[in-house]
Amino acid sequence: MRNIVVLSGSSHPALVDQICARLGVSPGQVKLSKFANKETNVEIGDSVRNKDVFIIQSGCGAVNDNLMELLIMLAACKTASARRITAVIPCFPYARQPDAPYKKNGMPLSRVPPNVFFGYTGASTPFSLPVTPAGTPLQTPSLDRIDRKNPFDKMFDSTNESNSDIESAATSPILSPSGATPALSNLRIEGEVTKPRLLAPRGIRPQALSQPSHLLLPAINGSSAANNAQNCVTSDQVNPNKGGYKHWVARSGTLIANLLVTAGADHIITMDLHDPQFQGFFDIPVDNLYGQPLMVKYIRDKIPNWEDAVVVSPDAGGAKRATVIADKLGMEFALIHKERRQIQAPHKSDMMLVGDVKGKVCILVDDIADTSFTITKAAKVLQQNGAQKIYAIITHAIMSGDAITRIQNSCIDQVIVSNSIPQEEHLTGCSKMKVFNVAPIFAEAIRRIHNGESVSMLFDVMDLI
Repeated sequence: MRNIVVLSGSSHPALVDQICARLGVSPGQVKLSKFANKETNVEIGDSVRNKDVFIIQSGCGAVNDNLMELLIMLAACKTASARRITAVIPCFPYARQPDAPYKKNGMPLSRVPPNVFFGYTGASTPFSLPVTPAGTPLQTPSLDRIDRKNPFDKMFDSTNESNSDIESAATSPILSPSGATPALSNLRIEGEVTKPRLLAPRGIRPQALSQPSHLLLPAINGSSAANNAQNCVTSDQVNPNKGGYKHWVARSGTLIANLLVTAGADHIITMDLHDPQFQGFFDIPVDNLYGQPLMVKYIRDKIPNWEDAVVVSPDAGGAKRATVIADKLGMEFALIHKERRQIQAPHKSDMMLVGDVKGKVCILVDDIADTSFTITKAAKVLQQNGAQKIYAIITHAIMSGDAITRIQNSCIDQVIVSNSIPQEEHLTGCSKMKVFNVAPIFAEAIRRIHNGESVSMLFDVMDLI
């Protein structure tokens, strides 16, 4: 292959060697090091002028360092007048933005804590009340008749009053004796002026606040500030768990896409994005390769009696991924669904199996295993429902923390993962783990893109190995 340069980052050099061996080229000369202050230093030893450059860097290990290293390599090749620069990222970093909160130990919560929505209203009204910093009294108009609609729990007193009085109050302020415009707290509701008062959740009693004078509410209609403070609650009373989930989560997808494009990337190749819509953040072509063809080949070649097995998705989000494999092989499909059945303990969810697995071999299919909570709990549910043997096939096995120990002690008989992330250390710690190779599919994608050929055949079952 002419006019092609394949450069390797420091995240996964073994995968780069396998891809280059498949392509029949040698990896480009690049020196990666750190300065004394831990800044990244990149020195490219081969000429990339007017060349088709492919930089292979997986988002694993020290993710932030590897990402910065990739950005510097992209910028260096762009400055050196490369004809086209393609970033090959087998495991894409920052693509798994949580849709649900997580506990400190990595386990996903079944729902957002209801006290996060304290003061939430269904409509976008000026009375929507966010959680304020700790120790700060909440100042608001009378909320006695505002319809509080908590989307998760009935933690507030119900009301039969309509919102018409409140809407009229918002447009009918009372003028003070001096004729000045009053504060928002003085609103007319059914012909009377009310003091700011906020209903606390059931079981929480608003108490007098021992706050500095500049944080207390001013006196209203001759009443003392201390009396007004008794009608308010602080965020400490609303949310006593200060270390809990914060409702506003920063979404970094657009930022990562802009960083890669600005650094010089003209094309992105990755595999099994956790959210396929992540491609929409880019203004350049993104080829999201699928790991299902390699999984299908492994099932056919390595799992005995696979015809009678059942493909299982460990959660509802991966149902489409698992059904693709089940349809290709003509196998049965099952799904594990999280359902909240207990009204007394709404935070606790039950895992419910949809499908029949009694006396059958089960194959769990997932795209990412980080803490391995989901995959091990799903395997336990299958075992309780009479599964004969349990396999788990995972594309990106990150295995953070004690995930390897958790899998080793679980009821999973065998875990099959790809080498999109280095697995040498994981293999030594887990006797149940096997690896399938994704280098052929990346090598074929690089070859076809370099030659200007279509890559659509890579999205179907193939025989590359």
